[in-house]
Amino acid sequence: MADNQFDLIVIGGGPGGYVAAIRASQLGMKTAVVERENLGGICLNWGCIPTKALLRTSDIYHLFQRADEFGLKADNIGFDIEKVVKRSRGVAGRLSSGVGHLMKKNKVTVIEGEARLEKGKPAPKVIVKGKKDGKDAAYTAKHVILATGARARTIPQAGLEPDGDAIWTYREAMVPEAMPKSLLVIGSGAIGMEFASFYRTLGADVTVVEMVDRILPAEDAEISGLAEKSFKKQGMTILTGAQVGGLKKSKGKVAAEVKTKDGKTQTIEVEKVILAIGITGNTEGLGLEALGVKIERGHVEADGYGRTGVDGLYAIGDVTGAPWLAHKASHEGVICMEKIAGQDVHPMDKTNIPGCTYCHPQIASVGLTEAKAKEAGHEVRVGRFPFVGNGKAIALGEDQGLIKTVFDKKTGELLGAHMIGAEVTELIQGYAVAKTLETTEAELMHTVFPHPTLSEMMHESVLDAYGRALHY
Repeated sequence: MADNQFDLIVIGGGPGGYVAAIRASQLGMKTAVVERENLGGICLNWGCIPTKALLRTSDIYHLFQRADEFGLKADNIGFDIEKVVKRSRGVAGRLSSGVGHLMKKNKVTVIEGEARLEKGKPAPKVIVKGKKDGKDAAYTAKHVILATGARARTIPQAGLEPDGDAIWTYREAMVPEAMPKSLLVIGSGAIGMEFASFYRTLGADVTVVEMVDRILPAEDAEISGLAEKSFKKQGMTILTGAQVGGLKKSKGKVAAEVKTKDGKTQTIEVEKVILAIGITGNTEGLGLEALGVKIERGHVEADGYGRTGVDGLYAIGDVTGAPWLAHKASHEGVICMEKIAGQDVHPMDKTNIPGCTYCHPQIASVGLTEAKAKEAGHEVRVGRFPFVGNGKAIALGEDQGLIKTVFDKKTGELLGAHMIGAEVTELIQGYAVAKTLETTEAELMHTVFPHPTLSEMMHESVLDAYGRALHY
């Protein structure tokens, strides 16, 4: 093939795009990735990874403040926000460069620039405006994958638009030049609550406003309720069933008009505002409309194999809609490539995708909530086990939390699992494996869990669903 001809071109080098490219290379395809900013995409550079680095700092700071509880002495504990941010950016940079190494190792060509598509056969032609010279170059491939990701959603007409100074998106929230004394977070999904947790732990006065009747609305209602109780105990102000009508900036302050659930309006003044009201796909400027690609509510429509309905064009990851998770994008990339290669592969079952929120306390889940399971017509058995009944949790000084499991009463199928507490983002994969293997309560009951570990609570929650809990 010529230098501008490939078997596959992937547009976007994030967790979906670069993984798809690696799998394509493993399958013997000549592959290229077009990236306009940084390899690793939002996740590695401005999302999953650097936020976890920030939250690691706040976790350690939280433990320092509890030093006496563990028999330790730590006086005059403080932090340097510049160094906190520098460490986070360093972690992101290290992993981004690691993706570059993976591209070289797998012989994937990286094309730096911004892509658009034009009609072509057997797949649309890819035109790339070079990042360095600004000139257009044309590339052709048998298959093209859109993995362009998504960005923070804004509502300009409602005055909810970032300015990079006082009104932030996740990008500005990740690199504060100084620690704000007060902060308003609009939206209580995973992104909103992670930042709310980080800034509150480091001492900011934090208020969270959520339109629906509870925070973390994608989670099980019982878990959401426990999370809200914990956040309020930490000193966070949470307003649910409330809506921000507009933002007015003045010197060093932002005034937010908030309509509360009782119909009253109150003004909240803060130094900074974080917009966490969702995300929208990066579909603009790609020429998708001219190709006949269907776009619904800001996201590309694709089937379970990534097919868009346009010959040779596929889409994976955040650009295709919820759930907006890096691991979902990566797995979609593998499924898409293996389908292209003619392998026997099944579409992704989204109920088997675990979700994690890395606030304090951590929250994790997989599958159906109790309410969704009932809505789907299941007669359910529900098991619960609290952290306070677990020896390892008590030894860690983390005895607040809950493991909840939802089973189909007739078949014993594990329908969902929901957790809040220390390290649950590491525990949830056990239930994800169980769901993927279509495990019933019988196999889980007869699985031996090591002692003393937090994972024992997973076993106990299953036992509790059948009236057999041993330690509570």
